[in-house]
Amino acid sequence: MDDIDWLQILKWVLVVLAAGFIGQFGKRLADYLLARRRKQRDTQAQAANAANERPTSPPHPSAPAAYDAKTAKKLAKAAAKATKKGAKKH
Repeated sequence: MDDIDWLQILKWVLVVLAAGFIGQFGKRLADYLLARRRKQRDTQAQAANAANERPTSPPHPSAPAAYDAKTAKKLAKAAAKATKKGAKKH
């Protein structure tokens, strides 16, 4: 039992710490590269959507002629909700 090789233990501890450091660095690098690719892909998709997008027709004549996508989605959701609510009353 008195034959403990402290040098061997120290080597293994250093190997485990180095592997953990390399693993964490690799994970961070992969996360960075994936985030950069997602941002690039989203930018390209937005450019393509902007080129293909037509303005939606306003639901009311006094409303502005064009809406952004978020406003159009909210208006469509509100109209669907009103239709559903009206169907429940009958």
